[in-house]
Amino acid sequence: QVQLVESGGGLVQAGGSLRLSCAASRRTLSTYTMGWFRQVPGKEREFVAAINWSGGSTLYADSVKGRFSISRDKAKNTVYLQMNSLKPEDTALYYCAARSLGVTTLQSGYNDWGQGTQVTVSS
Repeated sequence: QVQLVESGGGLVQAGGSLRLSCAASRRTLSTYTMGWFRQVPGKEREFVAAINWSGGSTLYADSVKGRFSISRDKAKNTVYLQMNSLKPEDTALYYCAARSLGVTTLQSGYNDWGQGTQVTVSS
């Protein structure tokens, strides 16, 4: 089991940027596909972005393409989500997740989840 801890959330004005981090303890992330999801109260958790173990394959939700970028630093055992041009509709609790197979947008495909970090974008 991989223990994941997200950080970097906060309050930002529309048009601003934030970088979320997802760090792992007890196990290296180097062989895992990593994903970011987000959830607004009362709504289903939705896929945001994913990156495979090598970093050579990424997926993005249409709503964040061109604004968000997922990356990984194997030396730091950390995955990042760079979020630019933030919009109020990006406000959500953001989760990172890990799976041992290839990239997928399906949350059911991810086995390990962090506790989430809140992102709030003001208009």
